[in-house]
Amino acid sequence: MSDLLTREIIGAAIEVHRLIGPGLLESIYEEALCLELEMRTVHVERQVCIDVLYKGHVIKGQRIDLLVEKEVVLELKAVEKVPDIAVAQLMSYLKATGLKRGLLFNFNKKKLVDGVKRISL
Repeated sequence: MSDLLTREIIGAAIEVHRLIGPGLLESIYEEALCLELEMRTVHVERQVCIDVLYKGHVIKGQRIDLLVEKEVVLELKAVEKVPDIAVAQLMSYLKATGLKRGLLFNFNKKKLVDGVKRISL
């Protein structure tokens, strides 16, 4: 799933991690990553509400951490070990939105490259 947009997003996340390091709250990384993406003139939306369809009924209440350029879903974590369910969660977001690309970041790593997972449908 390597493409210019996801590479730009990963580069922005690495810059955030390089400057503030691991050990902070997820909300801090979310705010910093939004600022970094905006400085790079990449459009980002925070806490985007999405609908889940169940047997023709719309269920509200799900939120995506970040949506970049209306193309890539980002799920942010700041934990010792990302639970397996986080990948399933990101895949569910992709299915619900009809999008094909997602990135899961765990900012609580010594090197962010060890905390990046690409997901594509």
